[in-house]
Amino acid sequence: MASRAPETRPVIARHAKALWMAVVMALTGATLLTGCSSRESGGAAKTINIASIASPFEGKQVFNGLTGVVIEQGWLKSELDKKGVQLNFVPVPTAVGGPLINEGFSAKRIDFASYGDFPAVIAVAGGVPLKMVAPLGGGQNVYLVVRKGSAAKSLADLKGKKIALHRGRPWELPFSKLVDASGLKLSDFTIVNINPSATPAALASGSVDAAVLLSDGLLLEQKGVGKVIWSTAQAPADWKMRAELFTRSDFAEQNPELTQLVVDAFVRAAAWSGKDENRGQVIQTSSRGYLPASVLAKDYAADGLPWRERFSPVFHPDVKAHYQAVTDYAYKRNLIRKPVDANQLIDDHFVTKALKDLDLQTYWSTAPERPLRQTAAAAR
Repeated sequence: MASRAPETRPVIARHAKALWMAVVMALTGATLLTGCSSRESGGAAKTINIASIASPFEGKQVFNGLTGVVIEQGWLKSELDKKGVQLNFVPVPTAVGGPLINEGFSAKRIDFASYGDFPAVIAVAGGVPLKMVAPLGGGQNVYLVVRKGSAAKSLADLKGKKIALHRGRPWELPFSKLVDASGLKLSDFTIVNINPSATPAALASGSVDAAVLLSDGLLLEQKGVGKVIWSTAQAPADWKMRAELFTRSDFAEQNPELTQLVVDAFVRAAAWSGKDENRGQVIQTSSRGYLPASVLAKDYAADGLPWRERFSPVFHPDVKAHYQAVTDYAYKRNLIRKPVDANQLIDDHFVTKALKDLDLQTYWSTAPERPLRQTAAAAR
């Protein structure tokens, strides 16, 4: 891994205190600080803790995506109330989402989490027994953004330049695939390992020449700070960053009925979100505390994926292939000490039952909608 460029250190230092305070605030109001979920005798859960990325909005933490829909619909809380089981949603800052969620899973302080592919694989490789119980859609785009005024039009033009990339986060894999497809190596660049929250300042000041980001890359372009020169919207569908619903294996084994209720709730939320008439509300709700609705709408429209399929909980074959690619990459790059078998990671029977019980077996397609483009074309 390339060393951090000296001129980026002041940028990182300015954000360190704010980042730590964000972590403390998230933990203070969450079960991650209060210990394990309470259990009745025999191991049955009395409380379900679900962690997900959240952002500050109008004085409170708001959950975006399907987690936010689950909360607003209230169905899961109602069903658990009938069983005397409490429901608690744990807000996690996006800047430290994966590591903090992995810590919660390891300490058995959370039971479910909606989070990214790379951190989940790292957790499993480290001995945390997780199961993916529901996909949460078609994935998120990753963007390569160059600073304002840059003449770079492709990754090749950035050879020898400084690229901001937060290592070990889900967007590292798509960038690595782009590097390989372009006939280049990570060592051809100076990789500056900084948090996305510090990236805009680093890019604007010229401390880095480019950055790898999620849809916040579009925001930098909108603000005139940078210019997008590539995204996974131009790449094979399985290059996208994915996020799914994970649970601890022991929780699912001890509480299959409660696990089914949680999966049912997320499938219900996906079906509601996938309706065309709800598109505007989904975009508006998901943008709270995160991105302007116009930027999020542009991100959603970038790859041409049908609106309904964007929220599909179906275990398409490419889901397993994607996770196998993630673990293979992480192992090859020494980010994990042992490989993870994607077959052992996935548990699709809860979604299968949910689709049947909710009469949604034909609601989503059973195969990816967007054909995989050739790798060489994806690199251009």
